[in-house]
Amino acid sequence: MVKAIFFDLDDTLLWDQQSVKEAFRETCEWAAEQTGADCSNLEQAVREEARKLYAGYSTHAFTQMIGINPFEGLWGRFDDSGDDFQRLKEVAPGYQEEAWTLGLKRIGIDDPELGKQLAAYFPEARKRNPVLYEDSLDVLDQLKGRFDLLLLTNGSPSLQQIKLDITPEIAPYFDHIVISGAFGRGKPDASIFEHALAKFGYAPKDVLMVGDNPLTDILGAERAGIPSVWLNREQKAPHESVVATHEINSLKELLPLLDKLQTTSA
Repeated sequence: MVKAIFFDLDDTLLWDQQSVKEAFRETCEWAAEQTGADCSNLEQAVREEARKLYAGYSTHAFTQMIGINPFEGLWGRFDDSGDDFQRLKEVAPGYQEEAWTLGLKRIGIDDPELGKQLAAYFPEARKRNPVLYEDSLDVLDQLKGRFDLLLLTNGSPSLQQIKLDITPEIAPYFDHIVISGAFGRGKPDASIFEHALAKFGYAPKDVLMVGDNPLTDILGAERAGIPSVWLNREQKAPHESVVATHEINSLKELLPLLDKLQTTSA
């Protein structure tokens, strides 16, 4: 019988990809206003430059382990404790400015000062654009009180906290919030799932992990022996080697699935 549900945050409850897209749109429009130039290709240029730069830093292995992507790197300040976060904090401002400056160059605008201004504008635009999936709160409403709920998210504690601060409806649903950067390892490492289990003292079979990412949420749950629910909103093809216990296409589908699981295990 399911006693607790672990939820991923980004692109499971919060539509992080859409928030980033909106922040890029707003920032690129502002760049066009400042320059009078056509900035329609700036987002793509900055995304490509950011990915290349990000992979070249000595902090890359750490960001991969904790689960901080290049676009979070474009707006994070990383005011977190620990040597690795301190290094990331040192690297981030230069990375952010360079990504925008090189992106501008690719569309024919050689203006490092504007690159610096855009690097400062983007984090504020991201904070102005939190997007929750429309079914998130409705489903959490129906689960609260029936199950113990835990939020299990990869990322920098300070950055994930900002996301929770700008969508204040989410955190109150959860009995515990576990962030990889505070724990020291990220999904899919089995240890962070075991750490989450210990918060309740439940066996793996008593829990369901719900998430959108087969390579973090589903693989990590599998390694820890926890049944999983792949939230496949975009109806992607299944991963060749990582197979979830269950698959749903919207969060609302979790409710009948839970009813069915409770009935069969009763």
